[in-house]
Amino acid sequence: MQQTNRSRHRHITSFQVISLGFLSVILLGSLLLMLPIATKSGQYTSFLDALFTATSAVCVTGLVIKDTATYWSLFGQGVILLLIQIGGMGIITIAIAIAVVSGRKIGLMQRSTMQEAISAPTVGGIVRRTQFIIRTTIFIEIIGAVLLAPVFCRDFGFWKGIWYSLFHSISAFCNAGFDLIGIRTPFSSLTSYSVQPIVNLVIMMLIVAGGIGFLTWEDIKNHKWHLKKYRMQSKVIFMVTGILIFLPALYFFYFEFSNVPLTERVWVSLFQSVTPRTAGFNTADLTLFSEVGQMLIIMLMLIGGSPGSTAGGMKTTTLAVLVSSALSVFRKKEHTHFFGRQIPDGTIRNAATIFLMYIVLFLVGGMVISSTEDIPLMTALFETASAIGTVGLSLGITPDLGLVSHIILICLMFFGRVGGLTLIFATISEKKPNGSKYPQEKITVG
Repeated sequence: MQQTNRSRHRHITSFQVISLGFLSVILLGSLLLMLPIATKSGQYTSFLDALFTATSAVCVTGLVIKDTATYWSLFGQGVILLLIQIGGMGIITIAIAIAVVSGRKIGLMQRSTMQEAISAPTVGGIVRRTQFIIRTTIFIEIIGAVLLAPVFCRDFGFWKGIWYSLFHSISAFCNAGFDLIGIRTPFSSLTSYSVQPIVNLVIMMLIVAGGIGFLTWEDIKNHKWHLKKYRMQSKVIFMVTGILIFLPALYFFYFEFSNVPLTERVWVSLFQSVTPRTAGFNTADLTLFSEVGQMLIIMLMLIGGSPGSTAGGMKTTTLAVLVSSALSVFRKKEHTHFFGRQIPDGTIRNAATIFLMYIVLFLVGGMVISSTEDIPLMTALFETASAIGTVGLSLGITPDLGLVSHIILICLMFFGRVGGLTLIFATISEKKPNGSKYPQEKITVG
């Protein structure tokens, strides 16, 4: 009984630590972005604008009120990039890395919190995993910057090209979606590189690399091409990620970009299928998409990346568990299985709860914004899906929204980054016993 109580308190305390960590970094980032040195014009930035930008950066979303390239100075862009890096790797990961470097002992509480933060299966080896996350992140981001450098150095000069390469590599791997291409056209993202093969390939690879999760990268490191030795979770992530890239790309290719030249058609179709989960870059004008195309992007944004990754959203594993559970019902099977492994009932309940939480917040937020701003519901839902999925794609309305709408988006971005399961553990202060004082009675569903 004592162990059970400790486990409950651990979950609650872990949430508090993670939430306070994120909130502290967001507040500090907001204060730094309010300084005159953070803007190119040398003017102060309002607290709400700074808070929105800092939240979007720490929650690796990419929704912006001010264009990153034209409004923020080099100092401001540096603050944003640092917030993105901290948010991408995770507050607790950074804290434990600093503790290890300083020689401090990592206690059980810190290890438990780290386990929650990266969705690790056990507490054991958590410090080693933290070191692996740091090394993997730095290595991949440097490789991405090196690959992008020839293009950006050619277009913007050597030193600015190096800065642009590093900024976009970190932003892409952390699935943040912040860009500096607004110096050509504000809020244009990567539309000017829609047919540039290096930029397209590197950015897409970085997005996927950051979105599959660090535990999956650990499987790749340990087992290489021996897929049978991978965790079931890694196999599910690979399968779902592949499907969610391939099928939307086919739709975009045949229906959204049918009038585009073939080469560009291939690139923009692939890029727009990768970026909604949950990067926020775009190489096509999303306002020109049909409502079906925009709805497909909304669905992809809500799904998001994978557990223990730099991405947000409900997660690919949540979708996989729900679909597999539904198939089990259709086939009249008692249990849900993946790759010869049974899924616990508790996992299915958690997945259903997370799905419901995301859908309710997404819909309610969209309806309130639509009513408050007097804009089409689809447009408002696109923004709320982007916020709660920590994506950053927009139909161009974010800078013009009012105070209430911006606060709603800030809250949704924070929820999307902290994670649904963490909030579930936080709100359940005491696990109810299996028994019930109420008699059982069947209810028909469906």
